[in-house]
Amino acid sequence: MKKQQVNPYLPSWEYIPDAEPYVFNDRVYIYGSHDRFNGHAYCLNDYVCWSAPVDDLSDWRYEGVIYKKIEDPLNPDASMCLYAPDVTVGPDGRYYLYYVLDKLSIVSVAVSDTPAGEYEFYGYVHYQDGTRLGERKGDQPQFDPGVITEAEKTYLYTGFCQKGDKSRNGAMATVLDSDMLTIIEEPKFVIPSEPYSEGTGFEGHEFFEAPSIRKRGDTYYLIYSSILMHELCYATSNKPTKGFEYQGTIVSNADIGIGSYKAADKPMFYGGNNHGSIVEINNQWYIFYHRHTNGTNFSRQACLEKIEFTDEGKIPQVEMTSTGSKDNPLIGVGEYPAYLACNLFTDEESVYTDFTGAWMDKQFPKITQDGKDGDKEAGYIQNMKDSATAGFKYFEFNNINKVKIKVRGYCSGRFEVKTAWDGDVLAEIPVGFSNIWQEYSTDIEIPDGVQPLYFTYRGEGSASLASFSLLPGSK
Repeated sequence: MKKQQVNPYLPSWEYIPDAEPYVFNDRVYIYGSHDRFNGHAYCLNDYVCWSAPVDDLSDWRYEGVIYKKIEDPLNPDASMCLYAPDVTVGPDGRYYLYYVLDKLSIVSVAVSDTPAGEYEFYGYVHYQDGTRLGERKGDQPQFDPGVITEAEKTYLYTGFCQKGDKSRNGAMATVLDSDMLTIIEEPKFVIPSEPYSEGTGFEGHEFFEAPSIRKRGDTYYLIYSSILMHELCYATSNKPTKGFEYQGTIVSNADIGIGSYKAADKPMFYGGNNHGSIVEINNQWYIFYHRHTNGTNFSRQACLEKIEFTDEGKIPQVEMTSTGSKDNPLIGVGEYPAYLACNLFTDEESVYTDFTGAWMDKQFPKITQDGKDGDKEAGYIQNMKDSATAGFKYFEFNNINKVKIKVRGYCSGRFEVKTAWDGDVLAEIPVGFSNIWQEYSTDIEIPDGVQPLYFTYRGEGSASLASFSLLPGSK
């Protein structure tokens, strides 16, 4: 089958959250932190990079490890993790990587002559007297650096502000000199934290973390994760360090806020923290974000969705899809892996992936894989108990009259097949206990046209779904 653009856009065994996308020399480069499959904390692995040609977002290439955690002089024993980074091109044409180590509140910088590195440690962001940003009396802790360079100045955006924490005022903007390290304009607060939002227009969507800056025309777009965590919001200004006004939500990794195919407040995936940005690729804009897998917060995967701008420069919220856009449907024939599910839920609603371990007691469905971190094992859906539903959007159906699924597990029941999560059942596929992947099939009549596909498990036990196949009939 022809290779197609899908979500997650990287291989199912790769876990790159916090992705910052950039186009350099007709290729899209992804810079993010690096989770570990089945990891016990965020960002346990070294930075790696992936890239793709601007005209084919199905053709991602692994660029290798671009920076190791031990490269920072303050982390020789690798005891600290590399949190979400960002990259900018300096006045000298070199590529500068900004990051924060998980136990420190200062900003480190590495540099490379090429987009994919390897990067070498360069220094720490500091005041003109040499004091590092984040360590001077009165400084607020630095976190999640986002950067943009214009002429000789680099604008650095940072911050982390939990709900109710009055010690944190919001997202900060700091201006750096052409050496990419020295502060020439001290931090200013540009988006408020929750305790300081009254009357600002940010109420209910205050700054939490993940500031990322982009410019479109004369307008600065500051993308960030709100106190709701699952959503990426944005604010705009015609100046880089002041005047930002709240505009709305771009994407939610639980699809909260989308009311086109369900109630706006109904979660359709197990959400959690979110981090990403927008970028123009081949004359089309996209939002890059991440989803949560493996039933934890610590195995996150990179996704993207096509976005549009209104005439006023607004970005309407987009739904999560398996393809990146309803305008880019998958071919409605052939075998598809279950990890492409963009909807995953049960009758018991939950907006968030659980930090506490209660997740495993509830046995919610989860996207996972066999093997250990780094093993190139295809992802699948585990823990599909009664009412568990996996949704895939979208397909271009034409003359499909048979569907086949690949299932294993301690289960005795059936899978219902539908073209809407709450729609009519078009077919039922009985399944039974098996220690190995077993194929089951049934006849079905799927209406022609572009639409989703949903599989709901009904019965006893717990099923795992590896894939499904769409088979055409003869006319």
